[in-house]
Amino acid sequence: MTLPCTVAEVLSDHVIFELESIDRMLLHAYQPRLGYAPGGSNFFVKHRGYKFAGSVLMKQITDGFLARLHQWISAHDVELVHFGKGERKDEIAQQHLARAQVAAGGGLVPEQVLFVGRAQEKTWVWRTQKRRNAGTGTSYAWLVKDSAMVNHFYGYVVDDDFGPLSVKFCSYFPYNIKVCLNGNEYAKRQAAKAGIGVVPLDNAFAALDDPAAVPAICRQLTPAKIERLVFKWLARLPHPFTVADEAAGYEYDISVLQAEFSLTQMLDRPLTGRTFFDQLLHDNLDIGRPDKVSLVFHKRIFAGRKRPTPSRFRTRVLTDNSVTPSLHIDYKSGGIKQYHKGGRALRTETTINNPHDFGRGQRLSCLPQLEQVGYQANRRLLDVQQISHDPADGQAVLDALTRPVSTATGQRIPGLRPTDPRVQALLGALCSFGLLPNGFTNSDLRTRVAHLLGVDTMTSGQMTYDLRRLAAHGLIQRSNGTLRYRVTTTGLTQARFLTRLHARLWRTGLAQLTDPHPPVSTPLRAADRAYQHAIDDLIHSALAA
Repeated sequence: MTLPCTVAEVLSDHVIFELESIDRMLLHAYQPRLGYAPGGSNFFVKHRGYKFAGSVLMKQITDGFLARLHQWISAHDVELVHFGKGERKDEIAQQHLARAQVAAGGGLVPEQVLFVGRAQEKTWVWRTQKRRNAGTGTSYAWLVKDSAMVNHFYGYVVDDDFGPLSVKFCSYFPYNIKVCLNGNEYAKRQAAKAGIGVVPLDNAFAALDDPAAVPAICRQLTPAKIERLVFKWLARLPHPFTVADEAAGYEYDISVLQAEFSLTQMLDRPLTGRTFFDQLLHDNLDIGRPDKVSLVFHKRIFAGRKRPTPSRFRTRVLTDNSVTPSLHIDYKSGGIKQYHKGGRALRTETTINNPHDFGRGQRLSCLPQLEQVGYQANRRLLDVQQISHDPADGQAVLDALTRPVSTATGQRIPGLRPTDPRVQALLGALCSFGLLPNGFTNSDLRTRVAHLLGVDTMTSGQMTYDLRRLAAHGLIQRSNGTLRYRVTTTGLTQARFLTRLHARLWRTGLAQLTDPHPPVSTPLRAADRAYQHAIDDLIHSALAA
């Protein structure tokens, strides 16, 4: 069995199933009315009735929130974990999740809060700054946006519908919240509840009992379901705002901070994917160039001095601790990652860190538009990779040119063999006639072809035979109501390429390889002789052994 070496061969013959899904998603829950200074001031002065807005009042809210949070942790017997500097939070979460799975007997982990984590992280906050009125000299408090290291509390939970996720609360005004979920975990949970047999593969699926049902589940992950999930856990977990605040319109809104959209194509054999992906890396080291990035993301790239596209155009091949190489293509603040997942699947992921890079909004309601951008970018990358090094399309054109054509009446018209001198003469003549505004006749072509073949004359019947071949294969077309022909755009392109290929590559290369006494040695001839000597040495070594 031969191994595939092109994208087209792998995708057409060696993919068991494929799955498009939302991967990791980071959501931002925020108070829209507290995102600017007058709004923050109105919260304390107009809503809560204080004379001014100040850091002291913010601290009171923080203290009350922390007191309620610790009471809730104690009442629900939830472990409080203090994250150390440089400690990987996801690894600790996986350890708690593994213990919960053991407690569940290997089945679905029931809905619960696994633990609450505490960490100090930098974020933007509102601070009070004392200012002085230039006219009266009196001082007053003024809200300014600043960054600070403050405590954040992570609630790592298992949701009945979405599986594992995290909810991170900032402990300082305006108390923004971040929710991290995974669409693949949602699909796994829903498939298990529906009784669909699956074999998980890290953050994907290695096997599916029903390959059509799971993609349908992934498509059901809508903004409305995600919104219900966020507000469900905001209602269950303590947060700084009271019922009176919510009644006055201080409610959280949701935006998309980061979204990953993945295409997982499970391959039939690990060796197929490994061999193919190694070749894919080798052939696509220039995929990050602006001309190809514009094809992948369907965006115009401006490279001039005035207002150039703000992006680092580069291709990166990275290798992690598991020695799994991955291909990275950057575009503005996002990009695409492609790698061989788990030794079993070709994984293509588009990450959008700023929806405005693609002219989309950040609101959760814009998620379907972001999905369209991400999934189309994944597909376009595969298309560009096929164009860049996959000869499948070229093989189809060559077959169409060289194979006979059967007409509707059953007439068989022979193909055009590029190595035939007569065909080369025909192609050369088309190059000279390609730009004629009025086309050419049988007589025009006959004279030109006879000259290129070095013969005195050709009959009209011979040229009629050739005109029929050229027209049947799409290189020329007859003008309506006349006996004149025009060279098609495809015909001119193929004629130029094939005549130059024959004159500059085939004949020149074969002459260098086969001439027994060449006037000078060439790199091609030297490489051929070295290759032959290496094979001879290998044969002699094998016989000696």
